[in-house]
Amino acid sequence: MRKKLQSTTSKLWAAAALAVILIIWQFVSMAGLVPGYMLPSPIQVVKAFISEFPLLMENSRVTLLEAAAGLFCGVAFGFVMAVLMDRYDKLYKAFYPLIVITQTVPTVAIAPLLVLWFGYEMMPKVILIVIVTFFPITIGLLEGFSSADKDMMNLLRSMGAGRLQIFRYIKMPGAMSRFFASLRISASYSVVGAVISEWLGGFSGLGVYMTRVKKAFAFDKMFAVIFLISIISLILMKLVDILQKKSMPWERAK
Repeated sequence: MRKKLQSTTSKLWAAAALAVILIIWQFVSMAGLVPGYMLPSPIQVVKAFISEFPLLMENSRVTLLEAAAGLFCGVAFGFVMAVLMDRYDKLYKAFYPLIVITQTVPTVAIAPLLVLWFGYEMMPKVILIVIVTFFPITIGLLEGFSSADKDMMNLLRSMGAGRLQIFRYIKMPGAMSRFFASLRISASYSVVGAVISEWLGGFSGLGVYMTRVKKAFAFDKMFAVIFLISIISLILMKLVDILQKKSMPWERAK
């Protein structure tokens, strides 16, 4: 009961903060402190969202398809890399620095090269999403595997358990919470990565839509698509929370 009350209170505070920001934003726009073409009011953004809703949904479908494909491949690749690096110490020493280096290169610098190499279709977008999503998964799982209870592992070894059984019953369950924490980050990164890749080349998608309305100086539509991207990211993160609760029922019992 206390946890539910705390959760409700925190949500109310967040909603109140958001309402204050929107009120201040509306006041600034109505007072003319910032030109309307530079900062449209929240009401104008809502109107733009409603008027452009069919087009936004059509472009969202493309972006979500790219994000889903890239996220699936990124999670699979990150999981395999984490398992192999945990199993083979030399592989960990060889590839861990390279994995870190991949995250130091800006995605806006990689995207044009991928478009040049693979064209304007879905392939370069999926590759970019894989690059930005596999890292949190790999690092989160590696930390989870390394924090496995050593006493429990030694107990299973004394009972004749092999590496696979130790991984199945000790390491993997112990790393689940870190995996889902990383998955939440990767889910939000997947949408952002898809939009960035669409900025630099594509035929449809929210990134392409943003480029078109920016060139037309339709900033109310720009804000509308920004809010839509945020909403999509929040929904994906909520879906990960639901999946975590289904996959880890023992956490709900605490």
